[in-house]
Amino acid sequence: MGAGHDHGHAHGASPTGTATAAHRGRLRIALGITLGVMVLEIVGGLLADSLALIADAAHMATDALGLGMALVAIHMAGRPAGPNRTFGFARAEILAALANCLLLLGVGGYLVFEAVQRFLTPAATEGGLMVVFGAVGLVANLVSLSLLLAGQKDSLNVRGAYLEVLSDALGSVAVLVSAGVILLTGWQGADPVASLLIGLMIVPRTVKLLRETLNVLLEAAPKGVDMAEVRAHLTGLPGVLDVHDLHAWTITSGMPVLSAHVVVHQEVLDSIGHEKLLHELQECLGDHFDVEHCTFQLEPSGHAAHESGVCS
Repeated sequence: MGAGHDHGHAHGASPTGTATAAHRGRLRIALGITLGVMVLEIVGGLLADSLALIADAAHMATDALGLGMALVAIHMAGRPAGPNRTFGFARAEILAALANCLLLLGVGGYLVFEAVQRFLTPAATEGGLMVVFGAVGLVANLVSLSLLLAGQKDSLNVRGAYLEVLSDALGSVAVLVSAGVILLTGWQGADPVASLLIGLMIVPRTVKLLRETLNVLLEAAPKGVDMAEVRAHLTGLPGVLDVHDLHAWTITSGMPVLSAHVVVHQEVLDSIGHEKLLHELQECLGDHFDVEHCTFQLEPSGHAAHESGVCS
């Protein structure tokens, strides 16, 4: 016998069932800000002949693409489930996060390459214009960061967007510092150094996000859910002899699920009934673990020996 139960522990989850959908409006505003600043920094980079500004604009272009993918993924994830896609398109958000990671890694590598090229072929950079456009970019990035701060705790998709904007903000700081060095000392090498730093700042955060995204795609246990502890809680209930085929995974951010075969004394099933035992199992997990949906199969002792090998 199986049973599903929603505990309502998905922090920030929307009625669509995914954590990202609750932040759709903020993502749209951040996308508008990013596109506007990107255009300004391209203009500023061309006027000042600044690789750092162009690099930051290129990074913002990938941010805009990433934010756009996040919004498309939210739309896809909100589509209803069907007979062939029983969870709908919820995984679209995780795929968007993965695409964001690949974009960020590509941009980071490109910026490092361009910075080395600029060292080999120096250019005269206008520090004053860099200050103006770098300051505008920093203010805009700080506004976007404030919009996405809460959502990045709930959703890998929003976290990808947040990390991109954070890298942009750090990039704007690097632009301002390099501009100050050029204005004070005249050293043109400050511009490619800033570009190099922007590229290097992108990679570590992206690798961390990529690892979390791949864990979801590979159906690892949800973050913060100790499977040994789950098993101990379930087997600690009166009448429960064993738990096997215990699985927990994440469909998308804010949607962890769990399934298990629970072996119980036949006398317990006869005395308290399936419904009461299922309620106790669901209540046990709901009180101790942040799992969105639980499915249990209750079976008497000895039943596991008759199950197909593909179930074990």
